[in-house]
Amino acid sequence: MPRRRLRGVTFKSFVDSGSMSTPAPSTQAEVPEPPAARRIPSQRTVHGDTFMDDYAWLGDKDNPETVAYLEAENAYTEAMTAGQAELRDAIFGEIKARTKETDLSVPTRKGGWWYYARTEEGKQYGVYCRRAVRPDDTGPPMNEDGSPLDGEEVLLDANELAGDAPFFALGAYAVSPGGKLLAYSTDYAGSERFTLRVKDLVTGQTAPDEIPDTFYGPAWSADGSALFYVKVDEAWRPYRVWRHMIGTPAADDVLVYEETDEMFRVGVGLTRSERYLCIAAASSVTSEVWLRDAAQPEGEFAVVLPRRHGVEYQVEHQIGDDAADRLLILHNDNAENFELASAPLLDPASLTPLIAHREDTRLLDVDAFAEHLAVYFRRDGLTGLRIIRADGTSREIAFPEPVYSIAPGGNPEYSSGMFRLGYGSLITPDSVYDCDMSTGALTLLKRQPVLPLPGGQEYRPEDYTQVREWATASDGTRIPISLVCRKGTPRDGSSPFLLYGYGAYEISIDPSFSVSRLSLLDRGFGYAIAHVRGGGEMGRRWYEDGKLLRKKNTFTDFTACAEHLVDRGWTAPPRLVARGGSAGGLLMGAVANMAPQDFGGIVAQVPFVDALTTILDPSLPLTVTEWEEWGDPLHDPQVYAYMKSYTPYENVTAQAYPPILGVTSLNDTRVLYREPAKWIARLQAAGKGGPFLLRTEMVAGHGGRSGRYDKWREEALVLAWVVATAGAR
Repeated sequence: MPRRRLRGVTFKSFVDSGSMSTPAPSTQAEVPEPPAARRIPSQRTVHGDTFMDDYAWLGDKDNPETVAYLEAENAYTEAMTAGQAELRDAIFGEIKARTKETDLSVPTRKGGWWYYARTEEGKQYGVYCRRAVRPDDTGPPMNEDGSPLDGEEVLLDANELAGDAPFFALGAYAVSPGGKLLAYSTDYAGSERFTLRVKDLVTGQTAPDEIPDTFYGPAWSADGSALFYVKVDEAWRPYRVWRHMIGTPAADDVLVYEETDEMFRVGVGLTRSERYLCIAAASSVTSEVWLRDAAQPEGEFAVVLPRRHGVEYQVEHQIGDDAADRLLILHNDNAENFELASAPLLDPASLTPLIAHREDTRLLDVDAFAEHLAVYFRRDGLTGLRIIRADGTSREIAFPEPVYSIAPGGNPEYSSGMFRLGYGSLITPDSVYDCDMSTGALTLLKRQPVLPLPGGQEYRPEDYTQVREWATASDGTRIPISLVCRKGTPRDGSSPFLLYGYGAYEISIDPSFSVSRLSLLDRGFGYAIAHVRGGGEMGRRWYEDGKLLRKKNTFTDFTACAEHLVDRGWTAPPRLVARGGSAGGLLMGAVANMAPQDFGGIVAQVPFVDALTTILDPSLPLTVTEWEEWGDPLHDPQVYAYMKSYTPYENVTAQAYPPILGVTSLNDTRVLYREPAKWIARLQAAGKGGPFLLRTEMVAGHGGRSGRYDKWREEALVLAWVVATAGAR
């Protein structure tokens, strides 16, 4: 069935023939009927419990009927949202108008070069460049209009690589330490299985060898003679590290590490000092690091600290005087929120604490420089930065707003005295700063421009307000909420609101700026982030209290935040729309079943809504590696019963649901398209209320469409649906 826009049609399936038909005209053109997916009962019995799955057949994307069904759902969604077309176009136009399309990132110095990326008006993807450092350079060279720098060398033009392909993504982009070679990888389907190539930056030639099915993050040896890369297995688990010697056939590459434990994933990298290659193997609760002299890439790797179940650690290297190098080891051995310790390079088990464990501070990362350490941490739901000088004294860098987020930027120069960081808040556009590590002084290098709309309306941060509020969960836990709205927003329940949530993997959804969000705020919306348990906003315990057999805390925290917004007069249930993606899509599906009355609409993007079916199948991508996150329902009856009590697909009932929009991608490796397809099919068959819509990108992956204009179109579709569903203008 071709993809096309259809208005006023009825979509039917034919059980007798077992095929999808061309949509026929409807006698009720104003209210199209949804597709009726065929019901083919498939029995699953685990631990004595039997579940009848009527839509398991949708898991076969090679079945023409599956594709036809997805296309029919797309046509139904298009028909049901046809009245939002003008609003979609308006929102897309606002995003585009506010964005500086021809722009330049802040260049980062590495050796004798400034590296940067730029975008050009009308082009979907970035252009990756460098310019030689000049004697008169006093800082990163910038052109305010975003035009190319004088003397620019284009290393990679993603627009040329993408060509006319409907999808394109870069997986790797790594310049060798000497600046002569570039390793890059590409994906044209959205499957996140990349093909790796090497380009000679002196001659401009790309080597004929191509290495398929690679993962993110290759690493160069110190002299650029060897490239280390990671390959994935059939379940999309990164498990092998290979060494490729430049100038030799890829068929001669050598396997240097294989992780046989299916709970573990591997990655490879270079320490900041570029003295050591590093292989890291990690499960959700345990890690192990192996090092090798980067100047001798053909040698063996040596383990730093042998793995012990439940102990996580990461390693950074700092060059010392008289070859007294040391390792910086961030670990959680008897330190739930992690401790930073140092150890002699030759005796890594002899740990000396540098920053002791604190109940209120989660240490996240450490970067080693010649004269300083930069420690990234989280406290009171906010991120922070601590600088430690060579003499052991330290300072924490202060930031002025009540809610904000910072993150380390590109800092490849080991000898630098400046620390590059990114800063932003709900009202402050993304900003790039250099922090003088000796004094703590911050220098603003660039702030994301927000251009005025064609009518002259300018973005002024002072027109908006951002606050931190706290909801109270059912067990008494206080849940932080980050909130932004225009000043003067009424507190009488009349305002529409969008509430976002995630809550898994210790991933934090920190307050950040969004150009597209302005299209909501300027239509009278408020926007809030529910920092629910399962994320990492309040430390490691926050995460532990929202996983495994405590996963339901994530869902009840979110509904508590929704009820808080209503109780405080910010909004009312019919005007409150919930949004989440991936594991946050599981959250959306769960609260739809548990508290449908709390929401006027729900957006679930690439949602993990058939969680139990997926986690029961060890052959699927990510399943075995995630048993430590969700539990192992295949072998543990208690986990099975607990997951079955909340997994969204299996708990759809005949109750009244709010309107729901599901968005997915056919080639998603992380959350298979079949999960939202089955979920929406079951909602359409069994649920009341709605409507229940499904939008499937037929050539895309977990992140949706790849080009920036395509992404803006996709976001405009979602935001227009949110505005229309909440009854806003």
